[in-house]
Amino acid sequence: QVQLVESGGGLVQPGGSLRLSCAATGSIFSIDGMGWYRQAPGKEREMVATITRDGRKNYVDSVKDRFTISRDDAKNTVYLQMNSLKPEDTAVYYCQMFLSVDGRRFYYTGWGQGTQVTVSS
Repeated sequence: QVQLVESGGGLVQPGGSLRLSCAATGSIFSIDGMGWYRQAPGKEREMVATITRDGRKNYVDSVKDRFTISRDDAKNTVYLQMNSLKPEDTAVYYCQMFLSVDGRRFYYTGWGQGTQVTVSS
C-alpha cells in the first residue's frame, strides 16, 4: 500500500515563501509523474504543478514564475518551492503520483492528508 505524506505548510505573510514536501512510502517500483494540487474553501481542486520522470514541468498560469516543482527519485519525494506568495494561494495542498509497484502497471495514487497553506497578514 503506497501512502503519500505532505508537509511544509503553514501561515506566511504575503510575499513570503514556503517549501512543501511530499514523500511516497511503501513498496514502489518506479514513479513516472508527480504533481501538486490545491483546493481552496468552496472551490474545486486544481492542478498547481506537475513534473515528469524526465523533468518536464507544467504549471498553472497563476503560479508561473513564483513556484518551482522538483523531485528526488532516490527519496520518492516531490517538492514545491513557493515564493512571492499571495492570499489567493491559500488552500490545502495535495500531491499525487503516477507510479508502479510491480514494474508492469502504472496507476494514479490516492490523495494524502494535505498540508494547509495560509497566506495572510
